[in-house]
Amino acid sequence: MKFTTLTLFPEFIESIKGYSIIRRAIENGLISVESINIRDFAINKHGQVDDYPYGGGQGMVMMVEPVYKAIESVKTENSHVVFLSPQGKVLNQKLIKDLSKKEHIVLLCGHYEGIDERIIENYIDEEISIGDYVLTGGEIPAMVLIDSVSRMIDGVLASSEAYEDESHMDGLLEYPQYTRPQEFMGLKVPDVLLSGNHQEIEKYRREMSILQTEKKRPDLFKFIKDKKEGGS
Repeated sequence: MKFTTLTLFPEFIESIKGYSIIRRAIENGLISVESINIRDFAINKHGQVDDYPYGGGQGMVMMVEPVYKAIESVKTENSHVVFLSPQGKVLNQKLIKDLSKKEHIVLLCGHYEGIDERIIENYIDEEISIGDYVLTGGEIPAMVLIDSVSRMIDGVLASSEAYEDESHMDGLLEYPQYTRPQEFMGLKVPDVLLSGNHQEIEKYRREMSILQTEKKRPDLFKFIKDKKEGGS
C-alpha cells in the first residue's frame, strides 16, 4: 500500500513516519508514505498556490493549476484520489476497510477556504471527512486516514485478532480491558476474566460490548438495534 499526500506542509505528514506501528510497517515494506509539496507546482517564482475567490468573500482559495499538476505528478491507473474535506462522507470502519484494499491512495490536503471546485468535480475520486467539524487544513485528517488504514493491512499488526475485537469492527464498541494488578485501591478486576473459562469470558465481553455501546453511543446502539430488527 502506498500513501501519497499532497500538502502545503509536508513536514507535518513526514512526522508520522516515526510513529511505532507506521515506522515498522514502512521498514517491513508493507506500506510507503510520501509527501509532495504543492508549492513545487506554484504558478510563479513567488510560490503562489492560492488567490482570492471569484464573487468575493473571506479568505483565499487554492488554485486549480498547482493542485492539478500535483495530482498528475503522482497519479497512476491504480491511484485512488481522496480530498480531505468537511463536506465528505464521514470516515468509519467500513470505509477504512474498503480503502485498505486500494493499491495507492493519494490524499489531497486543502487549506485556506478550500480548493477550486473544478478539482473536486473532475480530479477527485472521493471526499472524506473525519467528523462534522472544521480544521485549518487536511493534514491531521490525512494522518488519521494513513494510521487507520495501515492497521488493516495484512502484516502491519501482529495478527488480524489485534483489530477484530476493536470498537466499530462489528458495529459495537469494544469491551472494557484490564491488566495487573488484580486489585487497585479496592477496585477489582471482574472475576470472570480470572476464571480461565474462555467461553464465559467471551460471553462476558460480548455483553459488555453491548452495554458499553448502549451507554456511551446510544445513537449507534439504536442504529444497530433497528437494523437487526429490520432484518437488513
